[in-house]
Amino acid sequence: MTADETAHPVPRDLPRRAPAADPLLRVALAQQNAVVGDPAANAAGLAMLIQRAQAAGAQLVVAPELAISGYPPEDLLLHHDFVRACQDECARLAAAYSKGIVAIVGCPWHDARDRLVNAAVVMADGAIQGVVAKTHLPNYGVFDERRYFAAGDGGGLLRLGPWKVGITICEDLWVPAGPVADCARGGAQLVVNLSASPYHHGKLDVRERLVGQRAADSGCAIAYTGLVGGQDELVFDGGSLAVDHLGGLIARGDHCAEDLVVVDFDLGAARAARHVDIRLRDLPAATIPTVATLELQAVERVGPPAPLRPRPDRLEEVWGALRLGLRDYLHKQGFERVVLGMSGGVDSALVADLACDALGAGNVQCIVMPGPHSSTATQDDARALTEALGALCATIPIAPVYEAATDALAGAGLFDTGVFDVANENTQSRARMIVLMAYSNRHGAMLLSTGNKSEMSTGYATYAGDMTGGFNPLKDVPKLLCFDLAHWRAGLVDGPGGAVYERIATRPPSAELRPDQRDDQSLPPYERLDPILRALVEERRGVRETVALGHDPREVALAARLIRGAEFKRRQAPTGVKITPVAFGRDRRMPIANRWLPPVDPLPEE
Repeated sequence: MTADETAHPVPRDLPRRAPAADPLLRVALAQQNAVVGDPAANAAGLAMLIQRAQAAGAQLVVAPELAISGYPPEDLLLHHDFVRACQDECARLAAAYSKGIVAIVGCPWHDARDRLVNAAVVMADGAIQGVVAKTHLPNYGVFDERRYFAAGDGGGLLRLGPWKVGITICEDLWVPAGPVADCARGGAQLVVNLSASPYHHGKLDVRERLVGQRAADSGCAIAYTGLVGGQDELVFDGGSLAVDHLGGLIARGDHCAEDLVVVDFDLGAARAARHVDIRLRDLPAATIPTVATLELQAVERVGPPAPLRPRPDRLEEVWGALRLGLRDYLHKQGFERVVLGMSGGVDSALVADLACDALGAGNVQCIVMPGPHSSTATQDDARALTEALGALCATIPIAPVYEAATDALAGAGLFDTGVFDVANENTQSRARMIVLMAYSNRHGAMLLSTGNKSEMSTGYATYAGDMTGGFNPLKDVPKLLCFDLAHWRAGLVDGPGGAVYERIATRPPSAELRPDQRDDQSLPPYERLDPILRALVEERRGVRETVALGHDPREVALAARLIRGAEFKRRQAPTGVKITPVAFGRDRRMPIANRWLPPVDPLPEE
């Protein structure tokens, strides 16, 4: 007996203290590619991920936002039978796959007041144990959630053995002093976030900084599960993250691919920090409802947690999003093959390369269509690059189609053959569409258009001509970024094909619809134009403000007029992958009949 025991004897009839709880909680982040409108297939995909999580010894598995319905389901949510089908699949998933593991799954849900909510459904022991509704419903940019959902009341808590786990959904994480902070003040050591966060270039950095900051501010570890996949113009890059209670990044999911990220959270450390850090200890309490109280399963952790997957560099990141958006847009609609016009320019070269990468070269048909003003060099490069990529290639001159159209118009007295103007140029472009659409109809291949964001902004494209297509992978890719991608991809093509690709990327851009035509005869050089377009479109700056940034007043005024005048074209153009903060389409909704053009200061005399 020690001196301390003599001084303070322990009563013999006190029960022994239970062994200290395991400070580690193994969580799996189920980064799923969901299909909008197919709850049965989505539930089946989640079942496989839950089984994998259980095999790895995970005690908790977290799926993305609206994983059962797919995101965004839009007006499908106004159909009661669709929501009921989602709820039924959720119940079946819980009954069959939630024994021995706790799962939190995103699903549209009718709450106790029969309101439709964006819900996180807690499953365990073969049943649904509780539901947490999303509190903050975004209604900006590409989001339209207030059209469909009622708001929740600030997150929820799950008691999991000795731990408290806060449950939040997507936007709840982005709001300062919002549900994440409330869950922490309610005693959570870990906050999970079910997310469907659309990609744009640069968002990976923003997201990682935000999640880390929320964790450090609240003293909670955060498990963020991201949806992955293409849905119409949106791409979800996954981006699942795990950070500790200090905000340190401990796990990252694959970029633009399905993944199961297994993480061991040291919640004992999070709890201890609360006792030491006066800032956290003195946070005012918050009343957060406890949606379920569950036993923590004793499991054998199989294998190490997931490594911190590397971040792609700038061009790899963009390419991965474009590839995923194109592949999913086609495959989720049942298309396997594509066709495109191959001009020998950088845009069609990129689209052909992207399609080969996304779908396999054997499913890509390129058609070279020389017109009256096409150069031999561009035609030869188009064929050579197609061969280097391994795609199928055909050559069909459009002169007979073009001449038949102009002769018919002239014969009816509607076309003066002695004049060559924009009508002649556009008729060549439309002649190409006759060829491409005929192939598309006959062979069931989706036509890809190849216009870039700079052209879409200014209307430098032919309506019912080269704008025609079922999908445009480059719709949100500015011209300068097209050049950067092409130079990078040229270095990845073996043999002489790489030199051809580089030559295409270096050639001055031209539509080749009249002799010696170049883009910079109609537009400012892209080195000056793209920064102006970024200011006017993505940063939503006014004309005067853009001029004040140091841009040429005449070029800014021209760009602003062209943007406004091309609105009707863009409304009728095919959809394409969003990769910038503001893309044409869901992001930017301007009236077509519109006379507003902010004034500029008087321009200098010529």
